[in-house]
Amino acid sequence: MSRLLWASLCVLLGAVGLGVYWSYDGFDPESIRGATVVITGCSTGIGEQMAYQYARLGAKILITARRENRLKEVVAKAKSLGAAEAHYVAGDMGKPQDCERTIQTAKEKFGRLDYLILNHVGSSFGSVSKLAENMRLWEDNLDMDFFFDFININMISYVRLASLALPLLKESNGHIAVMSTFGGRIPTMYFSYGNTVKYALDGFFTCLRAELMKADRNVSVTLAMLGLVHTPNVEAIMKKTGDEDMLAMAAPVDETALAVIRGTATRTRELYYPFYSWPISNIRLLPTFLQDYLILNVLAPK
Repeated sequence: MSRLLWASLCVLLGAVGLGVYWSYDGFDPESIRGATVVITGCSTGIGEQMAYQYARLGAKILITARRENRLKEVVAKAKSLGAAEAHYVAGDMGKPQDCERTIQTAKEKFGRLDYLILNHVGSSFGSVSKLAENMRLWEDNLDMDFFFDFININMISYVRLASLALPLLKESNGHIAVMSTFGGRIPTMYFSYGNTVKYALDGFFTCLRAELMKADRNVSVTLAMLGLVHTPNVEAIMKKTGDEDMLAMAAPVDETALAVIRGTATRTRELYYPFYSWPISNIRLLPTFLQDYLILNVLAPK
């Protein structure tokens, strides 16, 4: 056999070996059975699918969202899929009292907390239509009331919920998962308010992880750096902005939910899903001229 053929075979086997290594995360589905989980933003999208995935794995779940009618439907389906327990708290995570009520309910229902999944997104000013309207250059979009409201719901409430849950999580050696995107690492044009909260979440929860390690607290923090996911809200925004063709590269929402569950259970620090989320998140490692080209011409919405 020629040296070239041997070299090619070695490269192929090495690539297969690396693929197997990277794809194996040590996830044990049985580790979820009976675990207690709080998931925010569960009326639709990733949060709803995470509720179903945890239910199939036999977890005890407490879900939150604003729409009580949807929460009732999700709880009913979760129970039918095998959830050990399923409860809900209807509330607005932008209100401190609703955050407190959520964690207190988890304590009362379960007596402990193993997983806190921070997933909610939105604004008190409206849902999809308002988000789409604000996808403009910042200088043309000086809506400070919307900006402050968005930060409160999508960043400050994440910090508040994690802070309230920490005593329970420290007792259980628990896990925190924070839904983020590559917009927390690179600028995505016309979406400055979204970038602001994702950059802030990255900063706070990365620091929290380090402080927990320093204090010898066995509480993991997973940042889920997600790419485009085919949720109902994303589809509605894409239709409103004329970017429907981008949905072809969107990850299935149920597969995304399961990927986050696996990454959180195995204490992954940063989860990139789907695969292209990693290179996009690290564009700032490239030379400046290449960064600018990609950000201004390739990744910018139409």
